[in-house]
Amino acid sequence: MAHIPSDKNEKLPFLGRLLSWFTLPQNSKFIIGALAIVCIGLFLADFTYKKYGHFEVETYKGFYGAYGFVMFTALILLAKTLRYFIQQPEDYYGDKAIDREEYPEDQLEKLGHEDV
Repeated sequence: MAHIPSDKNEKLPFLGRLLSWFTLPQNSKFIIGALAIVCIGLFLADFTYKKYGHFEVETYKGFYGAYGFVMFTALILLAKTLRYFIQQPEDYYGDKAIDREEYPEDQLEKLGHEDV
């Protein structure tokens, strides 16, 4: 069963009540917006000082932000590609799977899972 945040947080300690704010779906746009503002602010702060690097490319304004974004995107694309090559079918372990379970046919029809 999926965890559904409760509106009644009185039993939680202070930090739990504070952090439960992040689990509410209506707050996601605010969180993403705040993170975007922080990232833009840090990118703009990179233009306020002179940089000294071992390589010339390190002295470019915004280099580390752009490099981090490109590498993170490349990592995600590489992971998606790698998943294509290493994924196994759902019944790969067959009868030897730990979570293998036989379901009675009459109970499947009651639950509405005839296609299982």
